Amino acid sequence: MTIRYHWRGAFGNDELAALHAEGFGGPVEPIDWRDRLERHSLGWVCARPAVDGPLVGFVNVAWDGGAHAFLLDTVVAAGARHGGVGGRLVAAAAEGARAAGCAWLHVDFEEHLRPFYLNACGFRPTAAGLLRL
Repeated sequence: MTIRYHWRGAFGNDELAALHAEGFGGPVEPIDWRDRLERHSLGWVCARPAVDGPLVGFVNVAWDGGAHAFLLDTVVAAGARHGGVGGRLVAAAAEGARAAGCAWLHVDFEEHLRPFYLNACGFRPTAAGLLRL
């Protein structure tokens, strides 16, 4: 199956909520994703097998308004996993951030995702901190 990747691609709130819930194991929540992303993101990448096909992958690219972009909510539908969709989502996000003038792309991840982000996507480990609010 050929997957197409679209920087700032079209999506419906319901389909993104369903993909997010599937990927992160939570309930489908009625979030206005379009409004949230338009207000807070540099861009995002949508992955679909066809122009009008189902959303099978998504990643959000937040930023600081300058040189730093941040990956959030990288998710691939269960039926499309382990075929390179996630890596291509991240590559498209990196290209979109680079084209917008960013010099750095950051990502935080859980330990089990280390091989994906470091090996498949080319990130390098850095020291970071996290404060639960």
